[in-house]
Parts: sequence; structure tokens; C-alpha cells
Amino acid sequence: MHPTTPAQPFDGSHDREIESLAEFDEVARTHGTLSHFRVQSVDLTARTDVLLALDTSGAVFLGCPMEPEAATKSRASGALVFPPVPGLSFDPYRGFVYSPDELFASLDEGYEATPDARTYAWFQHTKADGDIFGSMLRSIHDDAVTDALDELLVGERVVGVMGGHAMARGTDAYAGAARLGRELARAGLMVATGGGPGAMEAANLGAYAAPFDDEMLTGALRILAKAPKFTPSITEWAKAAFEVRAGWPGGGPSVGIPTWFYGHEPPNPFAAHLAKYFSNATREDGLLARCTAGVVFLPGAAGTVQEIFDNATPNYYGSRGEPTPMVLVDRTHWTQRLPAWPLLRSLAQERAMESRIALVDRIEEAPEALKRLGG
Repeated sequence: MHPTTPAQPFDGSHDREIESLAEFDEVARTHGTLSHFRVQSVDLTARTDVLLALDTSGAVFLGCPMEPEAATKSRASGALVFPPVPGLSFDPYRGFVYSPDELFASLDEGYEATPDARTYAWFQHTKADGDIFGSMLRSIHDDAVTDALDELLVGERVVGVMGGHAMARGTDAYAGAARLGRELARAGLMVATGGGPGAMEAANLGAYAAPFDDEMLTGALRILAKAPKFTPSITEWAKAAFEVRAGWPGGGPSVGIPTWFYGHEPPNPFAAHLAKYFSNATREDGLLARCTAGVVFLPGAAGTVQEIFDNATPNYYGSRGEPTPMVLVDRTHWTQRLPAWPLLRSLAQERAMESRIALVDRIEEAPEALKRLGG
């Protein structure tokens, strides 16, 4: 039977996806078939007997190493088998978002040796030479990351914290952003940021610090101040973060959604879950769309201004349903340096979003404003 004509209805739900060897074994044991399942990046070289014994019609194997006889039998029974792609620093078929340990593996050899840096180098090379195979792999990867992020955030109330990468460790602004992230996490919200340095890292650090006392955050800020920015050395910047994580293991979870499009900016190690994309457009829209409990906009430059209006547009048109809260922090910044607030307020007039926007002077006011707006 042709694999696109299943013998039974297939609803495409996540419970048909197999993303680990333990899950594979459970499905094989309880269902007795692999028909119409999707197996993502699971090493099946030790499961040849199972693959030979079970029905694999209509199954799809995405980047799963397997013995040649198992692959041949699966194809013959109507499965689609997409083999692993050799020589890549990333897995285009991955079933989960990244962890900091994964992206920063080999940091002791210097940041340039890490999978994060090597993937950025590959991206620059394949983007420059226009390789259609490279662009296909990037698209598959980003779709897999989106799928994994959706699964991760099921049932979570997500609040976004946006802000510039230039905010340096060791400053009052950085400490304030960390306290904001900590307060939001302690309120039961999943903090989501752009996953990079500066204000983004500070908010993720705050969420990481949520289970600990004030002394932990004070100590962490002191350690991080030794490497205020990711320039001139990403290696030293990242090592300071991992020193904090080693000193206080088991921090609270949060999400970072960075991009290799801005590959000169490393992801920060305090986001437990890093959904890193090649496409910045996909990343931006996906980040803001998932902030169902609202977004806090700290002072930033062009990227943060873009995020304000990327978020305002669906709120204006109601294209995602009820408008979500938007809180801009620092009146002087958003009315004089970069006067986004007057335009946002004009857009909101007589729209449903009018009661969902606020401008506050100090970062300490943001959580209460978010709560007042319904976040």
C-alpha cells in the first residue's frame, strides 16, 4: 500500500511521534506495530530484530541510524526512510529543543569548537554558496525545532521578556532584569526570551535563580560581572555562566529562542531550553506568538522595536484572538530616545488592545502592570 494512503485514519497528532529509544521500545511493546508512526532521530541500530518483525507500513523514519537490512525491509513495506546526513554539526531531524550543555559542548577548547559556533560557520558557508541542499536542511531543522517547542510548552503560561543584547553584566539594569525574570518565574509563568546575551540572559538568569534565595542571585551577579559582555571573548563570557550553574545546580526552567541569523551573538546558558533557529523570521514570529501571558519590553534598539510592532500587529487585528498584554519599561527610552510608545498608543486607540498596553518607569513596576492588564 502506498505510504500516503494509510489503512487507518492518521490525525498527525504528537502521540504518533517517537523521539527516544525508550519511547520506541514502549510503542513496540504496547502497540505491536510501527505502522504510521513518525520516528525522529532515534538510533535503531540495536533494534534490527524489532524492525524486521513489526509492521512498518506508512511509517516515517527521520534521521534514524539502522542496519541496511532493516532499512531495506522498512522501505519495501511502504515506510519512508530518511537517512542521517553525515558531516553536520547539527541534527536536522531532532526531536527536542537544545540544552545549553549541548550547544556549548567542547567549550573548554574555545567557543569556536562548540556545536553552536560550528553550526553558524556551516550556515554562513551554505548561505553564501546558495546550496539548495543546505537551505532544505535548514528548513527541515527549523520545522523540527518548532514541533519540539510546541510539545515543550503544552499547558504553560508563557511570558516574554524582550530587550537589547547590549545590556552588560554588572550593571543595575542587568540586575533589575534578573529580578524581573525571577519574580515572573516565581509567579508560575514560563519566562521566554530571545535567548541571547544582555537583557535576554538576565531574564533567563532570573528564572534560573527562582528556586534559590537572594544570596544566590547576588553571588551569581558577582561572578558574571567578571565577564561583562560576550566581546571580546565569547569563551570567557560563557565560562562565567557555567561557573554559576556549577555553583548552584538545578535552577528553574525558562526558554530561550535565539537564531544563527545573528550568529555573532551566542545563546545564553541560563535558558534550560534553547529553541535555536536558522530563520530569524520564523524565530521572531514563533517567539511572540507563544507569549500567551504577555510581553515585557525592556530598553533596546532596532531588534526590540521590531519585536514591539511584530507583537502589536496581531493584537491590532485580533488575528491570534484576544490581545495579549504589552508592558514597555522606561518612559524616557520609549518616549524620547526611541519613541515607540506614542505610535503604539495611537495604534491602540479604539481597538481591543487599548486596555492591554502599559508604559512604566521602572522595571520593578512591570510584574504588577502585567497582572493588571490580564497577563
